[in-house]
Amino acid sequence: MVIYNILDFGATGNGQIDDAKAIQQAIDECSNAGGGRVVVPAGKTFLTGPFDLKSNIEFYVQTGAILKANPDENVYLESAFRENKGEGTIWIGGKDIEMVSIAGGGIIDGNGVAFMGEDLVHSYELKPFDIVDPRPHMITFIGGNNIKIRDITLKNAAYWTLHLVGCNDVSISDMTLLNSLKVRNSDGIDLDHSKNVRISNCHIESGDDCICFKNRREYAEYGACENITVTGCTLISTSCAIKIGSENMDRISHITFINCIIRNSNRGVGIQHRDEGEVSDIVFSNMLIECRLFSDVWWGKAEPIYITAFPRSTENHKDAGWRLPQGKKNGSVGKIKNITFSNIRCKSENGIIVAGETPDKVSNIRFNDVDLDINKTTQYEGGLYDCRPCEGEGMIEGSTYGFFFSKARNVFVSNCFVNWGDNKPEYYREALKSEAVDRLTIENFEGNAAFPEKYKAIEITETNSVLQRESKREKC
Repeated sequence: MVIYNILDFGATGNGQIDDAKAIQQAIDECSNAGGGRVVVPAGKTFLTGPFDLKSNIEFYVQTGAILKANPDENVYLESAFRENKGEGTIWIGGKDIEMVSIAGGGIIDGNGVAFMGEDLVHSYELKPFDIVDPRPHMITFIGGNNIKIRDITLKNAAYWTLHLVGCNDVSISDMTLLNSLKVRNSDGIDLDHSKNVRISNCHIESGDDCICFKNRREYAEYGACENITVTGCTLISTSCAIKIGSENMDRISHITFINCIIRNSNRGVGIQHRDEGEVSDIVFSNMLIECRLFSDVWWGKAEPIYITAFPRSTENHKDAGWRLPQGKKNGSVGKIKNITFSNIRCKSENGIIVAGETPDKVSNIRFNDVDLDINKTTQYEGGLYDCRPCEGEGMIEGSTYGFFFSKARNVFVSNCFVNWGDNKPEYYREALKSEAVDRLTIENFEGNAAFPEKYKAIEITETNSVLQRESKREKC
């Protein structure tokens, strides 16, 4: 393999001079020669503005090397979402690239706090902007094929960290991703219209979604997001550790999550459907999920599992201007179906929620061997449902149930268990509550209400075709 060391192209590595020109020259020469390895050498910090990777290149950041984003907002000119210029720019880019890898054991540092405003205790202030939000997304590949990212540390993103749009045949493995838990929009991995992706053995800490699958309207031509496996990852998020949606104008399907651990997160698994696309055929198995409440700055209310399908809000520019179909003032929501949770252990301040606009919007949802421990552990207000960004009231007051099903079809609960901790506020209620569900099956369900002297263990209203096999025993 031919080696192209960026120092040989004029990079200084003094952490003060922008080395983007030298880095781009090394990449271009390597690609023009047919490919090879572009090396960011150990022992130095390379400050750099935007540059693009090319085909047939291994971008190798050596252990002990740091690649750091230039804090000058004026150097970031390319929008991350084409004509939608209000949601960040591109730092490390690549379009229509093939056979590209990022590796080497070093650090790519987005210098995120440099792009933030005041420290607001629970988060950093987002600086105002006119048309272009200059905050750079760390890595944005569009239309890539055969992409590998491995053995690297990504940290301190100012916006999304790894955004793969319309990419096919992707492997992300043994990566450490460490963002500030106070930087809003600092997603970890965003797969956008991407296919045939393997994510394995990664540790991700993020102030927004750790792993998120979506189909953004700006890149509609790339089609569905599908055929994805996620294995052996550990996740920490101030928002949602694993999220499907909310932007989905196409189809998200055929996905498995296996052997993952979620800790200290505001929401565990969220299928947050707000657009006309479809979410289907997803399996979550062998997982530990631990959640807690955070400030209202962050979406979520400590739901370990959250499945909702409601039309998108039209009340603010961010969710209406570029989220709705062109020329439409109102949107619609598609279906969620064939979702399975198996062998899951949850601890949280809130319960599991499944809800749709109408029963046909959410169907064939299975919970098998899902245990839930609920206990109030923080001082943040509970007894709330966070449905943002939905049409109407986004934050709804209500009681907290172990399992709460509202307007769904074909819900199956088998060998599941709810336990309430010692700290039980008065809004803690039934172990299972079902309302307006079409066909509910409960088998070997164990658990009492939080206050069994006041409430039944299971409360079912307006629910058709209930099949309930008696539990072996009830626990409190």
